[in-house]
Amino acid sequence: MASRNVVIAVAVVVLVILAAMALLLAQRGVAPTTSPTTPTPSPVTSPTPSPTPPPAPYELKIFTGGTGGVYYPLGTKLADMLNKYSGGRIKATASTSGASVANARALAQGDANLIFIQNDIAFYAYKGIYMFEGSRVEVIRGVAVLYPEIIQIVVRADSGIKSLKDLEGKIVAVGAPGSGTAVEAEIILRAAGLWDKITPQYLDFRQAAESLKLGTVHAAFIVAGIPTAAVQELAATTPVNLVSIPQDLHSKLVAQGYRFFIPVTVPKGTYPGMTEDVQTLAVLAMLAVRADVPDDVVYTILDIMFTYIGELRAAHARAEAISLEKALEGMPIPLHPGAIKYYRAKGITVPPELQP
Repeated sequence: MASRNVVIAVAVVVLVILAAMALLLAQRGVAPTTSPTTPTPSPVTSPTPSPTPPPAPYELKIFTGGTGGVYYPLGTKLADMLNKYSGGRIKATASTSGASVANARALAQGDANLIFIQNDIAFYAYKGIYMFEGSRVEVIRGVAVLYPEIIQIVVRADSGIKSLKDLEGKIVAVGAPGSGTAVEAEIILRAAGLWDKITPQYLDFRQAAESLKLGTVHAAFIVAGIPTAAVQELAATTPVNLVSIPQDLHSKLVAQGYRFFIPVTVPKGTYPGMTEDVQTLAVLAMLAVRADVPDDVVYTILDIMFTYIGELRAAHARAEAISLEKALEGMPIPLHPGAIKYYRAKGITVPPELQP
């Protein structure tokens, strides 16, 4: 009996102690262990942002020249290089065209945004003179000079014509009507004081070569890379010579603002009948672009062209003359800002007159 009473007493004490602890915990704000727990909210995760899509490729429309010339193979190869190496930034296509004059007009109209063009024609287009009088191409900007196109004053080796002054009183083929050659011939002959003292005939290269052979003209202006096929064909049966354009006349032309002319020497033996080197002038093939082409696109064009210049040279022998060091020699118009950025990055000084 006594043991049972002890057990009951102990149980009562334990219950009292538990009640006291529960009361104490309640006063301290601690919920009893039997209370339901509030569920822990799941962490909120932000949606993963979608990657920014790359910019759409810039569509570069390159106008070149006829399929039988130099501009077309170089232009098609340049387009291939840009598509291959630009990382999708440029989508380039090359088209045949009527060459320099037609290309400048296509640039103005927005049909092309990169063109091959002679530097003298680019100058006329930018200034709005000669064939561009009243239709100045304000959007044209320079990218790079490529290679020389030689101004050849061709005469028969037996003609007795040895210098420019010997052209006085002669019939001279000065190029096709409206061509760059016709303009260059007039500029040079005017500077030499001879334009009013010759009889001009407006003939293309092959017509001029044939007329020389027949003796119906005494001299012919031909502007092209050397050796020129039309002159080679003539010289195969009729030995020829070239008339020199002296340094003092070049200086006079530059002083008159025609800085697109550069002096060159045509080596003897270039054509049958040439027994001495001949000093003359050249204009230059070049690349021009619309002013609204993005700067990074123009920079990329130059970077790819000069980085992979070997591929361009494999497309045509004339590209052997293309070099970064000469890319501004004879540049007649302001450069595109993207081109300026590229040349400065390569440590090349950009003359003030080439900066827009």
